[in-house]
Amino acid sequence: MPRERGKGVLQSLDLSDTSTLDPVSIHKPQEDAARELLALVVVWDPEGSRLGEVLRFPSAFSSSGWIFGRATGDDTEPERLHLLRQRPGRCDRAEPFTNRFVSRHQLRMWTRRGGIEIQNTGRCPLLGEDGFKHARVTLGAGEMVELAGQLVLLCCPRPFDFAAGQARAQFEFGAADPHGMVGESHDVWGLRNDLALMGPSDEHVLIFGESGTGKELVAQALHASSRRAAKAMIARNAATFPAGLVDAELFGAAANYPNAGSPERPGLFGQARGSTLFLDEIGELPQELQAHLLRVLDGAGEYQRLGDARPRSVDVRLIGATNRSIDMLKVDFSARFKLRIRTTGLNDRREDIPFLVQHLLTSIAHKEPATMQRFLATREGNVLRSRTTPRLAKALVQHAYRTHARELESLLLRSIATSAGDALDRTPEVEDALVISEGERDSTSRTEVTADQIRASLAQHGGKREQAWRELGLSSRYALKRLMKKYGII
Repeated sequence: MPRERGKGVLQSLDLSDTSTLDPVSIHKPQEDAARELLALVVVWDPEGSRLGEVLRFPSAFSSSGWIFGRATGDDTEPERLHLLRQRPGRCDRAEPFTNRFVSRHQLRMWTRRGGIEIQNTGRCPLLGEDGFKHARVTLGAGEMVELAGQLVLLCCPRPFDFAAGQARAQFEFGAADPHGMVGESHDVWGLRNDLALMGPSDEHVLIFGESGTGKELVAQALHASSRRAAKAMIARNAATFPAGLVDAELFGAAANYPNAGSPERPGLFGQARGSTLFLDEIGELPQELQAHLLRVLDGAGEYQRLGDARPRSVDVRLIGATNRSIDMLKVDFSARFKLRIRTTGLNDRREDIPFLVQHLLTSIAHKEPATMQRFLATREGNVLRSRTTPRLAKALVQHAYRTHARELESLLLRSIATSAGDALDRTPEVEDALVISEGERDSTSRTEVTADQIRASLAQHGGKREQAWRELGLSSRYALKRLMKKYGII
């Protein structure tokens, strides 16, 4: 039976009072709190209700290691790890892990230099990245291990504690926040803190990051957090400005200009008076046109409509977004943006991908309920949890993304269209999309490795592809698979 969230399942830990802390917190070295340590994050479970919960290690070393497994009434062993929900300034004990297919002493783990060593001591098979059963594995950052059909854990670096900031965790763990942002990683909480600090400011903001990383969502959040929120934000893609008419688009034109009878045009700055003007792809403006914006971005907000003899002033906050390098902007133009926010791509916050998967699937289910009906597992509040196979979850977490959320949604749609059972799967069509995407990335980013290099690397690592593709500098094991197929390497 699906369990309900938010009804007595969390025990809040006050990090300032060591009398309430479990052994994990009591034995935490002070210096570990501020730096990143390797931890294990849940990226798949059958119900999708444990996503983002973390196993963090109380210190960088233990001779006897730590244990993890099915919880019982007696959980007082000092070396036992518990799944936690980590947020700024706090770390809550999650609902006890009572999966009956998992032994009480299922895993024993040690932290090693650059990795986490895991020994399987229970009855549930431990599957490595190669899909085979292992008695012992060592994970590096970005690698995963599966308790067969019960849990998939991702090894990733994260601070022992998230520093408390301006952002407030007043929404359900894993759900979209009030601004529509999804994720519980340190990067996403850093972004939320930036928004809480910069939103109320009147300074212009430049948002930069790769395509598909949510720059427009950030702009909307900045506007919604500002004193200008009562008025609608004016948004325009700067790359669509007609050649030769940029000034007219931005600043407008007086009546009867350029021809008699022409109506007055307020321009984007006029429309955004007292509000926010969001210019997406602002890096696409030629540098000579960027210079036209310098005066209006200064304190007085001065500009002049075409055909108008008198200058005007306007109270507008400009938010620009670009996927180009900031160095490509005109220096004195970029200097007008005193506040800057970088949006992080999925490749840098892989532990958030499962949350985004459920968020996107919920959105698709609301639009196409009949199509998604057979994949739906449970409903928690406004979230429709959908069933996915562990192999699809692992593929999506490890994929090397170029267009991020857009690419993730495309892969999900492909899985929805081709999965045969009641769970979204990594079908051949999804596999083809992953391989093609990786092949395109490799062909444009590096010189292709040779067949001899592949054979030598495989031989060195005992045929283990996971180690070989990393040593060869490829973007993923799918890129290695593509090259092996090309060269006829079995």
